Amino acid sequence: MAAEIKPVPVLATSATAARSNQKKPILLHKIEGYEETVNQAVILPGEDGVVAVCDDRSVRVWLKRDSGQFWPSICHYMPSGATSVCFTKQVWRVFVGQENGTISEFVLAEDYNSLTHKRDYLSHHARVTQVHHASTPSWILSVGRDKWFQYYCAVSGKRLGGHICPAWAYCLEFDFASRHVFIGDASGQITMLKLDPQPDLATSNTTTEQQAVGVQQITVFKGHSGPVRSLAWDAGHKFLFSGSEDKGIIAWDIGGQQGTAYELQGHKNKVMAVCFSPIGRKLVSGGEDAMLWIWNMKAKRIETSEWTESSTCQRCSRPFFWNLRGMFDQRQLGLRQHHCRQCGRAVCDDCSPHRSVLPAIGYEYEVRVCVECNKSLTEADRVSLAVCQEAKHSILWLHLDEERARLLTLGHDRIMKIWDVSSLLKNDA
Repeated sequence: MAAEIKPVPVLATSATAARSNQKKPILLHKIEGYEETVNQAVILPGEDGVVAVCDDRSVRVWLKRDSGQFWPSICHYMPSGATSVCFTKQVWRVFVGQENGTISEFVLAEDYNSLTHKRDYLSHHARVTQVHHASTPSWILSVGRDKWFQYYCAVSGKRLGGHICPAWAYCLEFDFASRHVFIGDASGQITMLKLDPQPDLATSNTTTEQQAVGVQQITVFKGHSGPVRSLAWDAGHKFLFSGSEDKGIIAWDIGGQQGTAYELQGHKNKVMAVCFSPIGRKLVSGGEDAMLWIWNMKAKRIETSEWTESSTCQRCSRPFFWNLRGMFDQRQLGLRQHHCRQCGRAVCDDCSPHRSVLPAIGYEYEVRVCVECNKSLTEADRVSLAVCQEAKHSILWLHLDEERARLLTLGHDRIMKIWDVSSLLKNDA
């Protein structure tokens, strides 16, 4: 069946319309035609092209033709389902993770018309969920559903080390300067490792007896109540961003070394993908609510208040329903406990009747606040620190080409969309 490609033309608009679209992503193209799930895709840097991998075992390179349509210049089939992809233009390498746990390395021709197989890495014995190539020092890092993090030397092909996680590993981020790697898993935690290659101790083959060597576990970050599906790294300011199925995003201040973390709440469903642009310090997130959020991380943010626990309302002192002694002493029925999102106090419904957005704390939708906090909030406190755009498909993957300010969204509908986000990534104040 021939692929049906539907380019979306960019129409000339009036000055008024242009101003209204200035702070919104602009849809440029749609690429569709797949019959099975497209797992990941990356934009070719500086080009109108995309590399996509699919459960139908295909690796396809899509290029924009003179007609304005995208057509596949390469369609290569793997031995098993293609589940993850990474492209490094400096060395023209494409790395493809597979359902069977193998990572295949290819050389992509500079005219984008051929893929030449170079080597296979037997990294995992289950689905590879993400693969990352560090061109310096030429390492291939990967995680999979076998719970393992592995890394290999791309020059010699030797295993350098690995670490087993407590649950399926979904995503990873690597900081070249410090050689730290961050791994998000299905238990909701993020493991921070320090890489110390030991090729003489690391075995070459993936077996159940494989040893966890070549890594040092530094710490574990716990803050999500659902699986961590995506990570993004701000190398300049040492911030780690994590998106989770619990609908939340957490910004972890790694460089501050004080355990500071900021929550970002805007999505109404699972957050499946996050990516970061150092230009203007913008974080892009997408999820199953079919919404794109662009968060301004230059803005001053406040840590979410910890919720206090009490047997009585901390404003009016009336007892909550489990406080039998208090109900008897005050001769009244117990009340349901709520929490003010601004101060974190335990309050009853009568003492927290107001709803407000709290952008500095990360709440871009209205949440419960108590009477005192509502009085203290000003209009400036309610100014949004993020931009929201309907993507019109449930997002499972994002990729950002910072050079050309192009964002790729990949949906459960097996459609890839390319957006112009140049107005959003401006380095403005």
